[in-house]
Amino acid sequence: MSYQQFAYLYDQLMIDAPYDEWVRLLETKAKEYGMTSDKTLLDLACGTGELSVRLAQGGFDVVGADLSEDMLSVAQAKAAKNHVAIQFFQQNMAELEGLGQFDIIGIFCDSLNYLETEDEVIQTFKGVFGHLKDEGLFIFDVHSLYKMSNIFMNQTYALNEDEISYIWQSFAGEYEHSVEHELSFFVLDESSGRYDRYDELHVQRTYAPEIYQAWLSECGFEVLEICADFKAGPVSEDAERVFFICKKK
Repeated sequence: MSYQQFAYLYDQLMIDAPYDEWVRLLETKAKEYGMTSDKTLLDLACGTGELSVRLAQGGFDVVGADLSEDMLSVAQAKAAKNHVAIQFFQQNMAELEGLGQFDIIGIFCDSLNYLETEDEVIQTFKGVFGHLKDEGLFIFDVHSLYKMSNIFMNQTYALNEDEISYIWQSFAGEYEHSVEHELSFFVLDESSGRYDRYDELHVQRTYAPEIYQAWLSECGFEVLEICADFKAGPVSEDAERVFFICKKK
């Protein structure tokens, strides 16, 4: 899918996202499993590069990849503004090729949930495995089954501010444990004083932790940890975001 106009609104809408928590978790797990901060890191589905830039500022040698040309355009401008050297590539995470090998690969912000089919998830895991160095780390997060069924399903969210407003409605998707997010944005055109409307449809799908774990094992990974909501320990029934920390065997 292409984020189209959404790419240019994304940072405004995600201003309260816990980016520092993602960075802290990655840095903690990298250190815990013997990866120093000067290691090479591939930020898959990097979006507008918010995490890519922060990780580069933290000392990682970062490469970013995303399917959306518009997202990458924003990311490149952000990297230049922050004076960090990051290469960005337009690639589908399920069809990775030719990016080299990395010490760490991350897929954050529930980006894996945008893959529609089981085969796409498995192909992504295989592509990540092929782009990791031996003993390299693969870290990613996904929405939990609980969040799909109890938080997103049949809910309506809204934002009403001077420069941007939106209506966000979530419905059951075509597949089990999937949701469709219908978003309508109203963005102020300062030159005319009128609001322009943009519509987007985003589809997300998730699976039980044991299914992800089985696919990871089949692809050659050792699952080191499964945790949730940026906390250590077992995944509770009402956890919203599940993290997998894996190693290439």
